[in-house]
Amino acid sequence: MTSPYASRPWLSSYAEGVPHDIDEPSQTLPEMIADSVHRYGKSVALEFFGAQTTYRELGDEISRAAEGLRRLGVKAGDRVALVLPNCPQHVVAFYAALRLGAIVIEHNPLYTARELRHQFEDHGARFAIVWDKVADLVADFPSDLALEHIIAVDITRAMPFGMRLALKLPVRKARESRAQLTAAPTSKRPTAWEKLLTHGKLSRKHEGPLLDDIALLQYTSGTTGSPKGAILTHANLRANAMQGRAWVPGLHDGEETFYGVLPLFHAYGLTLCLTFAMSIGAKLVLFPKYDLDLVASAVKKSPPTFLPAVPPIYDQLARAASRGTLDLSTVRFAISGAMSLPVATVDRWEAATGGLLVEGYGMTESSPVALGNPIGPSRRPGTVGVPFPSTDIRVVDPDDPEKDLPLGETGELLLRGPQVFEGYWNRPADTAATLLDGGWLRTGDIASVSADGFVTIVDRLKEIIITGGFNVSPSEVEDVLVSHPDIEGAAVVALPKPRGGEDVAAAIVVRDGVELEPEAVREFCKTRLASYKVPRRVVVVDDLPRSLIGKVLRREVRERLMAS
Repeated sequence: MTSPYASRPWLSSYAEGVPHDIDEPSQTLPEMIADSVHRYGKSVALEFFGAQTTYRELGDEISRAAEGLRRLGVKAGDRVALVLPNCPQHVVAFYAALRLGAIVIEHNPLYTARELRHQFEDHGARFAIVWDKVADLVADFPSDLALEHIIAVDITRAMPFGMRLALKLPVRKARESRAQLTAAPTSKRPTAWEKLLTHGKLSRKHEGPLLDDIALLQYTSGTTGSPKGAILTHANLRANAMQGRAWVPGLHDGEETFYGVLPLFHAYGLTLCLTFAMSIGAKLVLFPKYDLDLVASAVKKSPPTFLPAVPPIYDQLARAASRGTLDLSTVRFAISGAMSLPVATVDRWEAATGGLLVEGYGMTESSPVALGNPIGPSRRPGTVGVPFPSTDIRVVDPDDPEKDLPLGETGELLLRGPQVFEGYWNRPADTAATLLDGGWLRTGDIASVSADGFVTIVDRLKEIIITGGFNVSPSEVEDVLVSHPDIEGAAVVALPKPRGGEDVAAAIVVRDGVELEPEAVREFCKTRLASYKVPRRVVVVDDLPRSLIGKVLRREVRERLMAS
């Protein structure tokens, strides 16, 4: 029987000018950035607190950093760990390591020592380029790890000269961290980033990586389990940047201004900013963290035209714009991901900016973007859109992934395309369970596909609650809860029953000054949900645990409720 997805029904919903497929990638990431340096040399590539770096200057710094790393001993196939916030040095370090054929591993610089050590034990990097604020933490890792060299980065040295003076920061001599001055016996003494750049440029004859070589180990978020390193090649990442460019035909190469409010160490921020933005010669305005005041200040000098972010950021910015305290009228395109985008946020954003806000979908294992709403009239708020060019999808029976389900039915979403990863680092069993024959990636998400190809994500397969023999989607219950005028946030999880099975439980955040009884919340839900979906337990909390990009960590919510 022919699969209902074989005809790719979503193609009829593509925006005008979007191709059905992209060409096969022909450039590695170092070749891509070198091409942008050549084409847009005089244009601004990076802006950081007002300090600007042109593409020509960026290319020069990448070459110098690559030579410094080469002299330190970095060679093709080595792993180079980055533990950095968003800053110009992060961009340079990323491409310098790749230029040598090394494998970059991105890390959250706000991780605890335990979390970072777990990842370093897994990937075994000998080299680490780290924020000087965490250099001590990394230097104090036990000596049985493979780590040999640490390069400490003082991000304030990328700020404008005047700002450093105003903040009374040293401007002529690199500040040494405590670890540089008093390294513990088991520590490696860090080298200052500036010292790395003093050896001249890398020879143009130095051999670079191939398209099929590994470029990145990107650790999954770990919201539902222990983090795993997803293996992404140069071809994977270059293809996803090309798909992103094809999806937005209205972009003007060499003229756009992207805002880097998403962390570059996250797959979403990495692709949209580190690769996609750089591939089209955009100006990338970097923020070490998202902050409304920082954004408002940057808008005055470099108004954004393209803003990738997450719903909580869009909502806050839109509210500021509606109050007249922030001008976002220059933003033509905004791409939301990582979590469900409320229709109310779309309406608020588009009323405040006049631009489009559309939702996309992806995962670390797909580099990460795989689907998106069309940039145009055919977009459909409430869905995650349709597959990107050169991307195919299927919805299958979770218990029998060879069995395709009819359009409109709910099952596990599978996807395939040039952006799909190679597998997990040193985890063959996990790889075999996730990558099926034919290159199909099991997403673990429950979804349905409409007759014209739009995908609606119902929930995570592992987070579906089974109560009394019925399946309950946490997202569906959360949507009802946050529709209550006094509830600002909600997380729904399964709690075990004393005699087996699961109960639906909800943690809610209420508006300031409001007292809301749990039974009143249950009564509200009863008018909108089947009885088995109504939370048996409702707990009012001060806040919900979230990842750095704002995604609610249901696993932590469940642990807290079980402990209370």
